[in-house]
Amino acid sequence: MATSTLDRPTSGTHSGPPQGAPVVTGKVKGRRELKFESLDQILKEAERIAAARSVKQLGNWSPGQVFAHLAYAMNMSIDGAKSQPPWFVKLIGPLMKKRVLRHMSAGFTLPPNAAAELVFGPTSTQDGLNALRSAIHRQKSESKRVPSVVFGKFTHDEWNQLHFRHAELHLSFLDPG
Repeated sequence: MATSTLDRPTSGTHSGPPQGAPVVTGKVKGRRELKFESLDQILKEAERIAAARSVKQLGNWSPGQVFAHLAYAMNMSIDGAKSQPPWFVKLIGPLMKKRVLRHMSAGFTLPPNAAAELVFGPTSTQDGLNALRSAIHRQKSESKRVPSVVFGKFTHDEWNQLHFRHAELHLSFLDPG
């Protein structure tokens, strides 16, 4: 399992939440509509966000945290997950697979054990972007893929579709103006 060094506090340039109560992401208005068809498109958009003078943050995570989260999720498709979901999630996950490959909805709260693995503390934009670059390189250069702990077996193309939808969801909360 690949490990991350992105759990240390670092600085980033962004505006918006979190200050005070967390944003209820399922109710956020003004998110961008994104559609990715390649890993290169995801990286290009992340680089555009990272290069922006300021980024309006509509959700709870900074650009660095979003990039690190996406990178970690991509690496999980190769390395596997540390945590396992409850039995009932494993039961219904495969039934939701086709829907999630078409669209991911905002507002889902990760269970504590998954959040401990997938939600990063303060992460600089550059550290997160470097992690995302590395993860995308791995996606393009390594053929190994493991079953999803939630959805079960994915083909290589289905894993890519999941990464595209996941990036569309999270990057929609970051507006580089």
